[in-house]
Amino acid sequence: MIDLNADLGEGFGRWTLTDDDAVLSVVSSANVACGFHAGDPSVMRRVCDLAAERGVRIGAQVSYRDLAGFGRRAMEVPGDELAAEVAYQIGALRVFAEAAGAEVAYVKPHGALYNRTVHDDGQARAVVAGIRLAGGALPVLGLPGSRLLTAAGEAGLTGVPEAFADRAYTPRGTLVPRREANAVVTDEEAVVRQALGFAVRGTVEAVDGTTVAVAARSLCVHGDTPNASRIAARVREALEASGVGIEAFA
Repeated sequence: MIDLNADLGEGFGRWTLTDDDAVLSVVSSANVACGFHAGDPSVMRRVCDLAAERGVRIGAQVSYRDLAGFGRRAMEVPGDELAAEVAYQIGALRVFAEAAGAEVAYVKPHGALYNRTVHDDGQARAVVAGIRLAGGALPVLGLPGSRLLTAAGEAGLTGVPEAFADRAYTPRGTLVPRREANAVVTDEEAVVRQALGFAVRGTVEAVDGTTVAVAARSLCVHGDTPNASRIAARVREALEASGVGIEAFA
């Protein structure tokens, strides 16, 4: 069994980036933008309504406060401030999830914050502190071996390792930075092969050709890549055809 998640609700006002309706027909978990890198109240409400209607688990996709940079710019935020902002985002999404008859079931950092918490103890602990401040012991999605998952475990939260079907990997098992060429895998066949590698063999081929072990409970397909809904559907079909069931971890 593996969870299939996607970043959704990444629109703002009249601007739309993700095909939320189509992707929500495929995934088991939805990482919903909470207004700091994308998303606004109307978008959040709509995605929560659709997710609840289709039995998709709702997760808070928290970010640095960076609408202009889509949460992908490096920022220096004091730990206590970051914890408060994480709690704020979870609380905002919780209103709409509960109005839809569902709940916020987990948390996943976005973009620069996600990558920062791979190696930065202070920022990782701040994210976990924000989750605790928001109330409840919510599971946390993060890169295997990251400081975030370690901090979550130390605080009594469940750390859930995830892999990315559409991102290139370094030999160390980390994501190739988006500023580098070919950091995002856009070829559909390559995305499907990589997804099967994670789910069936627990490995990925790094950019230097070496095989890296990656143990993941959840598999991410980004909602903002070209043809995201079709790619997500193909990934799900390939997984199920290989005997891998799709089930939300939360």
